[in-house]
Amino acid sequence: MNKKKLYIIDILLVLILLAFDQFTKYLSVQKLMNKPAFVLLKGVLEFDYLENRGVAFGMLQNQKWFILLTTFILLSVVVFILIKLPEGKKYTVLHFVFIAIIAGGIGNMIDRLRLGYVIDFISFVLIDFPTFNVADCYIVCATIIMFLIFMFVFKEEDFDFLSFKKKKE
Repeated sequence: MNKKKLYIIDILLVLILLAFDQFTKYLSVQKLMNKPAFVLLKGVLEFDYLENRGVAFGMLQNQKWFILLTTFILLSVVVFILIKLPEGKKYTVLHFVFIAIIAGGIGNMIDRLRLGYVIDFISFVLIDFPTFNVADCYIVCATIIMFLIFMFVFKEEDFDFLSFKKKKE
């Protein structure tokens, strides 16, 4: 597949993931805001509306502009790597991992820009885990997959495409 078609597919996938994230946040506002938690599995999983003005685990509370700048820089790096990513089956999973990270980052960025906070609503009460959202799921799952494939699939030379050094002839 040529790069142009691949980038079109990338953009479409990001838009689909982004739409799903924003739709779930819209539903949480409509169905959960100012209401008691909706229990899916008693003592395990609930939907509970929360306005998160920080990042993971509530860190950096009320640091909107710092968080937005950091997110923009990290997303720029991910897009750069995605563009440089070689074609081939070996890089296909990594390709989709980056798509998920981009969609998740943009999804939370939209909330911060539009509302000043991120809408979270998924709560694992069994382990008292911080409340999160679909965009967070994209980012966390993609990061775990990325870690696993970096540890067990790729070798250091598989990332030579990112080097700024000139290749010896």
